[in-house]
Amino acid sequence: MKLTKLEPKFIKKHNPRIGLITLASDFRIEKDFNNVIHGKEIDLYSNRIKSYNPLTNETLKKMAEDITDVTKEILPDQKLDCVAYGCTSGTIAAGYKSIYDKVNLAKPNTKVTTPITSAINALKFLKVNRLSIFTPYTDQINQSVINYFKKENIEISELSFFDIASDIDIGKVDPNHLFEVLIKKDLSKSDALFVSCTALPVLSIINDLEKKLGKLILSSNQTLIWDTLKQINFKNKVEGYGELFNN
Repeated sequence: MKLTKLEPKFIKKHNPRIGLITLASDFRIEKDFNNVIHGKEIDLYSNRIKSYNPLTNETLKKMAEDITDVTKEILPDQKLDCVAYGCTSGTIAAGYKSIYDKVNLAKPNTKVTTPITSAINALKFLKVNRLSIFTPYTDQINQSVINYFKKENIEISELSFFDIASDIDIGKVDPNHLFEVLIKKDLSKSDALFVSCTALPVLSIINDLEKKLGKLILSSNQTLIWDTLKQINFKNKVEGYGELFNN
């Protein structure tokens, strides 16, 4: 038998690489990312982080302890252009700097974005000052969300919520029911509505919500994806997922 050794040729340039850290129980976030970046020259690599129930500030902080190890396992020894940490309330509980530092222990010199920091970036970009909020959370988590926005000088007009203590149950919310709940909100005293939580099925209904309510609609996954694309300098137009992407 003849053996022939051939020389491989390696690619010299690759697409921008996004690392996504998602809760082990999240049904939604990867679908939303993939729907937005489908057909675009962007590569998404995800890994899941252990989550704990019921959702409290303490369990959310505990979850963040694994960020460095989880990040290391996303393309080990390879550079990522941006890491998106897929938990809104978890970022508030652990703190953005802590998350950034933990990611960069695994992937030095990597940009990091999160749902709540991306929401703040979007609100400032759109010049939104008065905000309505909808969450699936319990009151303890809601108070943390309210305080976070207030520290960023965002006025909260009102907040409504489902009072769900399990992230698994949040992921099971019917999007049709969520739509019916949200179109009944009175946004007359608000510039925009922010729907919090990466596990809620919001992204696919944002366009219809904006048409029905006549207001800007933002969500955790929408702002996270928008900010991630900005971090990797993706400038092409994204259609179908809200007015945010048209600005």
